[in-house]
Parts: sequence; structure tokens; C-alpha cells
Amino acid sequence: MSTQPARQATPGAGPDVKTFGSAALLTFGAGMLGMVGWGLLSSGFGFFLGLVAAGFGIYWWKSLHGRVFPQPVPTRSVVILLVLDVVLMGILLLIAL
Repeated sequence: MSTQPARQATPGAGPDVKTFGSAALLTFGAGMLGMVGWGLLSSGFGFFLGLVAAGFGIYWWKSLHGRVFPQPVPTRSVVILLVLDVVLMGILLLIAL
């Protein structure tokens, strides 16, 4: 018999993948907001307004989670970011047509 205590299970790569995914989706979403702003106003001012909106969105994300990239990112938040990015891409595609 062994008298060594049992080791605690580690969370694995799941939290790291969700943190990376949320960072990529936040960056992509900020760029998409800039492009949608450019597409709607057809000027650099629209791009600027889109980036300002992205800044407010990232500030809101930080107020929700305590940090911009929290380690235990809820799966629901990552899914919501994915849906918002898909909607922004759809808006940009509709503007382009």
C-alpha cells in the first residue's frame, strides 16, 4: 500500500482554449465593428466610430467578467461572442451587396 495522497485533477486545456477563443473573437469582433462602421458611413469616420463602439464593448466585457481575459471564461460568453461576430459578418456582407 502507498501512503502518498491522491493528486488533484487538473482542469486540462479546456479553459485555455476558451480564453484563446474569446481573445480571438473579441479581436475579430472589434475589426468587424470598424469595417461595418466604414461600410455604413463610407468614410474613415465610420471606421473610427466602429472602433469606439468596440472599445465600449470590451469595457462592458471587462465589467461583466472582472478582467478582459478571465481564466475561467464561461462557455455561454464565448458562444454569445461567436453569435455576435457572425451577425456582424452578415451585416457586412449585406452592406457589400
